[in-house]
Amino acid sequence: MIRLNAFRKISLLVISSVLFFACNSNTQVVEPSVEQSQKLSMRNPVVKKEAKTFRKNISYTVDSLKTREAIESLISTYSNDQLNTILALNRVEKNSLRPERPIVIPECVSEDFNAYSPFPEEVNMLQCIPKTVLINKRVQAFALYENGELVKWGPVSTGKNSTKTPSGLNYGNYKAKRKISTVDESWVLPYYFNFMNFEGVGVHQYALPGYPASHGCVRLYMDDAKYIFDWADMWDVEGSKVARNGTPFMVFGEYDYAADKPWINLSQNMKANDLTQEEINTLEGYLQEYQSDPKNFHNIASKNAEAELAKA
Repeated sequence: MIRLNAFRKISLLVISSVLFFACNSNTQVVEPSVEQSQKLSMRNPVVKKEAKTFRKNISYTVDSLKTREAIESLISTYSNDQLNTILALNRVEKNSLRPERPIVIPECVSEDFNAYSPFPEEVNMLQCIPKTVLINKRVQAFALYENGELVKWGPVSTGKNSTKTPSGLNYGNYKAKRKISTVDESWVLPYYFNFMNFEGVGVHQYALPGYPASHGCVRLYMDDAKYIFDWADMWDVEGSKVARNGTPFMVFGEYDYAADKPWINLSQNMKANDLTQEEINTLEGYLQEYQSDPKNFHNIASKNAEAELAKA
């Protein structure tokens, strides 16, 4: 296999009018931080040029793992970092490996984990959103973007067939370092971050078995759950009303419960898990919905200052 020496650069094609609307909403906007201003001015946007596509071939093989001995051989063959990459590619944890459950393995395991991301390194349609969480149920993976640039991705386990994770645009609401499940009190959910308040759906650490298995929440590795817990923003509440939304969580894609696991298809096509046009269209719809919600742009500090000025 040819080793991947650089991040792939894939830019989603977006209708120019959508981008213009995204960066030039008439809704009041929050003044960006200095760091955000260096990347993009929300009020005076600098539209990025389309990123060039640079992606070397990655070859994958499928190991059938026929026996327990084959599993032990796999574990001993690779370094910890390499093994962790293989496990993440198969959306599984080491203690969940079982005989007769095939896994996909890159012929050369790169140190660059983002080389295997099913998400683009840049999503220009998200460049005006400070932070975005994408959750693709079809390929059981999440991605975190800052102004349209990928900062992290990883595996997930979403809802099983009888309790699917709902698709849609939602927002980070509240979080807890330790939450007890309302389904079963014996289930402890570390680093829980809710994004569907009334449905009780959020992201949190829990076992990843290599397929959708939850009761609706999105399971994560512990390190990923901690990262999102610290990285994503909660809502701002004034009294009993939401004054400003938290970080957007965009859930999309449909997992085929009757088919082979989608990452196994990487052995035939290295782009098999890439975003589809239908999924891109769904994200464009979420973007327009995001832009139409004033709670994504409401500046609470300015509002409070105006209120104090009015009193004076």
